[in-house]
Amino acid sequence: MSDHRSEQQAQRRELGAFLRSRRERITPDQVGLPLSARRRTPGLRREELALLAGISATWYTYLEQGRDIRASDQVLGALATALRLDPQERGHLFRLAGQPLVDAPGAPEPLAPEAAAVPLLLQPHPAYVIGGTYDVLSHNQAADDLFPHLIGTEDRPPNFLRWVFLEPAARDVLVDWEPEARGLLARLRTLAGRHPGEPRYTRLIDELTAASPEVRSWWPRYDVQVRHGGRKRLRRPERGVVEYAYTAFHLAERPDQTLVVYAEV
Repeated sequence: MSDHRSEQQAQRRELGAFLRSRRERITPDQVGLPLSARRRTPGLRREELALLAGISATWYTYLEQGRDIRASDQVLGALATALRLDPQERGHLFRLAGQPLVDAPGAPEPLAPEAAAVPLLLQPHPAYVIGGTYDVLSHNQAADDLFPHLIGTEDRPPNFLRWVFLEPAARDVLVDWEPEARGLLARLRTLAGRHPGEPRYTRLIDELTAASPEVRSWWPRYDVQVRHGGRKRLRRPERGVVEYAYTAFHLAERPDQTLVVYAEV
């Protein structure tokens, strides 16, 4: 057996061991799966992880067993999201699989300073600017009060899709959560269709699919919808349910970026 083939086999075994170690550290309750008294192995079962990543359980088993199969960067990205890998672990996964890390997080979507200032000028009306993937690129204090826990990190801005599907407070704030969430996902489908294969969309879709059972159920339905104005019922602390009218304005230079302004009805 050639040295090259031996190295490839060793790398496949290392890939399988790495996947297994990361699968075993995730508990079912972390991904919304019911606990079972009959569960004998730590972490997720192979079938459960395959379901979260949207791939065949048999195919995933072959990958973990170190068989001679090749995973695409889309499959690796879905596995990395389902396994909740950090950037270093994600890079390690791609290297073990022999794939370049083409789906690494990029720089935040740029927003012109003039557009960023508009929500601040509209205070006390809640207002924000969102990008194509629903990153909140600029917002005022009134919007912050209206949508609690809509926060970002140093390297990632707040995102409305993550807030609606992954933040528990959203289901209390949005009185009509399900139709609002379905419409939001349909609008993401429309925008993603204009940017096929673009990493910032595939990353977000992979993340939401792995973490939200509603997204896993609704995304395959291919519902589409354009961004628009309308009305929302929002639950406010000490005030109860308040109805708002909101209007969406697309920025002339960046049509995927939208200014949204709210007013009480």
